[in-house]
Amino acid sequence: MTGRQSSSRVEGADIAILIPAAGASSRMRGRDKLLEKVDGLPLLARQVAMARSVSQRVLVTLPPASQRRSVAADVEVVEVPDASEGMAASLRTGIALLTDAPGVMVLLPDLPELERGDLAAMMAAFRQAPDHILRASSGVIPGHPVIFPKDLLADFAALQGDTGAQPIIRAHAARLRLFPLPGDRATLDLDTPEAWEAWRARR
Repeated sequence: MTGRQSSSRVEGADIAILIPAAGASSRMRGRDKLLEKVDGLPLLARQVAMARSVSQRVLVTLPPASQRRSVAADVEVVEVPDASEGMAASLRTGIALLTDAPGVMVLLPDLPELERGDLAAMMAAFRQAPDHILRASSGVIPGHPVIFPKDLLADFAALQGDTGAQPIIRAHAARLRLFPLPGDRATLDLDTPEAWEAWRARR
């Protein structure tokens, strides 16, 4: 399918998953949040395993020479030389390799309460309406992951800085649909050692 997609169902090829994991964990004071253990696995390994369980096309972006590579060994890994620029560098690099997919789920790696069923449910909903941007939410609060339709993937090449894909979402706001997930699965990220300790205590 080329050009703007219709509202017909997406069939056949997998919706690809991009895990942009080239961030610096700068607020962790020397620890790497993507290597923190969740359910017995480093967080990045847990997210990769979930992604692989729902899609055969999973790509992870990493900074050069990252120790994270060892926990993403089962999927395609792409280094981002300009990772210090921010999220846009990861998105540009990863999406450029996935533009033949019928859609791409951008799955942030630092959401420890996401579950496999959340990803599967979002993919099923997107297949029914593949012309929409489908964004997970906690109630009405937008979160992640986000699935982008095929005809918007070329827009990622113009992203700059550390704002992620917000310019694309704003430019196509009429096509945005929220997909509520239970609790705060779509919005909970843990950026400091204290946040990790508090979260583990609550669990």
